[in-house]
Amino acid sequence: MPPPVPPRRNTGKVWGIIGAVAGVLVVGGIASALVFGGGGGGGGGTGAASGPKYRITVPQTLAGGTYTLTKDISQQAGASVPRDGANEHGITSVGGQYTSGTVSLVMVGLYGTIDDPQTTVDHSIRGMKVDSGTQVAVPEKIFTPRGGGAPVTCGVDVRQEMGQKITLAFCVWADFRTSVNLARTDAADLTKDPRSVDLQEFADTAGKIRAEVTKPLG
Repeated sequence: MPPPVPPRRNTGKVWGIIGAVAGVLVVGGIASALVFGGGGGGGGGTGAASGPKYRITVPQTLAGGTYTLTKDISQQAGASVPRDGANEHGITSVGGQYTSGTVSLVMVGLYGTIDDPQTTVDHSIRGMKVDSGTQVAVPEKIFTPRGGGAPVTCGVDVRQEMGQKITLAFCVWADFRTSVNLARTDAADLTKDPRSVDLQEFADTAGKIRAEVTKPLG
């Protein structure tokens, strides 16, 4: 039988484990986005080359101070994600693990030149599911953050880790210069019903985070 959900007194330890799992999944998803290769027509290349340049940062807090940085994983992301793919070029990768109470959130972003943003989104999501231990619980769907900004793609996966089911919500977005993957889970309720996850709320949070982490380059 699978082990019981760890009690609240062990939440810190549990968060560390879950944060590491989420980090591996998200970094792997972005890495796979470049490894899979293949553009969606490559129509965005010219627009990307002529448009303004941006970078993704790893601030000390996210979502208006709701999440606090506990570990910068930019080095891990940089070592795992190739700088060039068929659809992405001159890529720099950064990331961080954040916490808010028992909730952990992993943010991994890349910036450079992206020919087709939708291809990057599709391949990033696909990359998070290549492991047989991860299953789709709520298929990804496009949401528009209520605070404004471009749509984001969000869904829910269930991950099997050490005999324990982990409910993991994610949101992904990309444009011609940047792409970010977010993954969130609650160490106090790892087996939360995936259908009960409020993805519109997470998309709203993603919109706030996008505004905080995206900065002009230079």
